This record gives sequence, structure tokens and C-alpha cells, in this order.
Amino acid sequence: MRNRIIPIFIGMLVLAGITYFWINSNKPETQTPAVEIASPIPVVVSVHAPEVLPLANSPLKASITSAGDYLVRQQLANGELAYQVNILTSDRASTPSYIRLMGGVGALYTVCRVAEDAVYCDAGDRALEQYLPNLLTHPEHFKGTCLYTNGACPLGGGAVTVDTIYKRWQATGSVMLDDRDLLAAAADLGYFIVSMRRPDGGFYHSFDPHFAGTVDSNYFDPTFNGEGVAALLQLYEMTGNEFWLEQAREVDNFMLTQPVTEDYGHSYALALFARLDELSRKDQDYGKQIADLIIAGQIRSLNPANSSISTTTKIEALSALAQAFALSNADHEWLDHEINAFITFVRARQFPANDCNFEITKDMIESYKGGLFNTCEDPAIRVDGVQHWVNGLTMYLEYQGMK
Repeated sequence: MRNRIIPIFIGMLVLAGITYFWINSNKPETQTPAVEIASPIPVVVSVHAPEVLPLANSPLKASITSAGDYLVRQQLANGELAYQVNILTSDRASTPSYIRLMGGVGALYTVCRVAEDAVYCDAGDRALEQYLPNLLTHPEHFKGTCLYTNGACPLGGGAVTVDTIYKRWQATGSVMLDDRDLLAAAADLGYFIVSMRRPDGGFYHSFDPHFAGTVDSNYFDPTFNGEGVAALLQLYEMTGNEFWLEQAREVDNFMLTQPVTEDYGHSYALALFARLDELSRKDQDYGKQIADLIIAGQIRSLNPANSSISTTTKIEALSALAQAFALSNADHEWLDHEINAFITFVRARQFPANDCNFEITKDMIESYKGGLFNTCEDPAIRVDGVQHWVNGLTMYLEYQGMK
């Protein structure tokens, strides 16, 4: 009897296994999120007062406020900023980038801090209220909040919005806009940035929030990694929460293994590391390689046919690196001459100055004074050129203020 029961029992186990396998093999596939956050989500804490670096007393402040005057003069009644305009034809035809427009808002807050004049902060608030509705939150599809633009959520959109909130905090000491908590919004943007971490240590650069949400593993922007690290460090400074610093350091360690580029975002992140934590020897060596690469192209970059927008990012990068080195007691004064060479070139493009000998009228000056036109072949003022000019000069004056 016992010998008969054992085969029956084994047969029942085999039948049960086959049934279990059949049921599970015919179940619909469960879609898992594209990206998971490995670390626990930090809690937003009350923000403290900002500590800003003092600015050197310099005639360059006038160039910063003139750029701010251009942004305010061109601002629409609803708060929208001018994306681009051709100074010779007044043509505004373009496909605006909300990443660049948000960057222009951040520039207004920086001008407000430099000029100590609330008119620029007020203009920034009107613009920010115009662009905040582009923030998208969908907990079922993705972590945190992203800046939705042109059909997707680019990593750089989240980073530049954190940067804008940070610059407003630097200028005003406040994270409230009417009844909206901008620090909470910045943290939600930070959650999105962290959720875009790649297994190799870097970031995915674009996310499609439609349907169930997927990352675009093939999309790459050379500035997004550095801008993402800088945004995480800004969150660390505003909240004091070590989570953001840890995430920033992990991505920075990955970036130090990558080929060197003229990366103003990473340069700014290195300056923040130096001020808020420390600049490692590897960071210093990598930062010097960035500076050397930028300087190696100086003659070509200062050619009148070349882009003033591109050159403003070089000023931004070198000024940030000068800060990083000075804060770390590393050699930095060798950068002064190089930064000033780039500044001289761009000042020749800040209207009404023009190194292209355009015939200009009084009406043109009234409309476009303070803006930066790009090249002699492309005499368009674009909002990101103004943004990087303001950022670069301000960081340079902060660097000069350390001496």
C-alpha cells in the first residue's frame, strides 16, 4: 500500500508544478518602473538663510544690470520672456525652449542680487509664475516632478528649475511664491533627477511621461550630467540634507571617469563642492583639464565669426573653476587673464557695442540695449546667451571678491 501511495504523491506534485507554471506563464507581464531610487527619499526641512559670496566692486556690474534691463524691457505683460530676436530685422520666429526660458528667469534673480533692486526679482516672479505650470507630477508614472517641454521631460529641465529656485532664494532669502512652497517643488524636482540615475553612475537624460513612462536611453546632452550634479548640491545647501550631497558625489565620481569637455555645469558643481564640502585631488585635476581644454581653443573662440553664446559658457566655466581652486587653496590666478580675454570679446557683442560694425538706430538701442547678439552672420539675441553672461560675470565678481 505504501509503495502505491508514493508514486501517486509524486504524480500530484508534478501535476501541481505544471499547473503553477501554466498559470504564471499566462499571466500578463507586469510593467516595472523604468528607474528606481535606491536610496530612501529625504524629508524636506525648513530652509535656512542663504550665505552668498561677496561681490567685488567692479564696472562689470553695469554689464550685468544692463543684461537684466534687456530681459525686463522685453518681458510681456503676462510675464513671458523674449526667447530670441534678430536685432537687424526684429524677427522673433523660433521654437522656444522652456529650459532656456527658465534659465532666463534664474538670471533675473541673479541680477536682482547683484543690483540689490527688487524690480528684477519682481520680473523674475512674474516669469516664474508663467513657466511653473509646465511642471508635471504623475506619481503612478514617475518619481517626483519634471519640467515638461517639447513632448518629454529632459533631465536639464529639472536641473534648471532647481537652479532658478536656488537663485531666487539667494536673492530674496525666501522659498515662498505667494502660497506656493518652492522648496518643496525643488525637492520634488530633485527626486525626479535622482530617479534618472543610470546603473553606470550617470543619468538618463530624457524621460517620456506618457502612458506608463519610459526613459530614452539613446538621448544625450553634454551639459545635463553637470547641471544635474549642481542642482543636487543646491538642494543640499538649501536643506542641509546629506542625501543630496551623497547623490551628487556619486555622479561626480562617475563623471571623473569620462572624457573631458568644456562643461560649465560640471565646473559650477566643482565650485559648489569646494564651498559646501571639499574638492578632492581628482576633482582639482579634472577641473584643470576642463580649463586647459577651454583655453586651448581661445584664439578660435575669440574670432569675430564665432558665437558669443558659446563664449559666455566658457566665462561661466572658468569663473566657477577659479572659485573652486581659490576655495581649495589651489593655484588659481593663472585663470584671471584667460577669463578677462573672453569677457572682452563678449562685451563687444553686448548691444549697442558691436564688433561687426552694424548700422544701428536709436530705436534699436532703446529696444535691445544690454542684450548679447550671437555672431555677425546671426545677429540674434537669445535668452540663454544673456543667462550665461549674467551667471559667468557674477561668478567672476564673486571670485574677485575672495581676493
